[in-house]
Amino acid sequence: MFARVTQYKMKPGTREAATAKMEELRGQILGMPGMHNFINVMNEDGSGYVVSIVESEATSNANAPKVAELWGAFADYLEAVPTPQGYDVIANWSN
Repeated sequence: MFARVTQYKMKPGTREAATAKMEELRGQILGMPGMHNFINVMNEDGSGYVVSIVESEATSNANAPKVAELWGAFADYLEAVPTPQGYDVIANWSN
């Protein structure tokens, strides 16, 4: 498995609208090929991370255009375009 981790920062006052947009795009996010998990964490100041666990690095790379399109839907809310980083998944545990 492979993880795409993206740090982002929302403009002040946009957290609620950005969260609503994310919910609106849920089907597209989870419908990307090879998607296992999607986690979005955000502090009150609008800083956060998205962690997407996908089948492989090749799958992540193939999904990159769709991921860029989805981030584009948040252009009005983001302080800057985020840049994802990729990592091999060493553990993906849950209870």
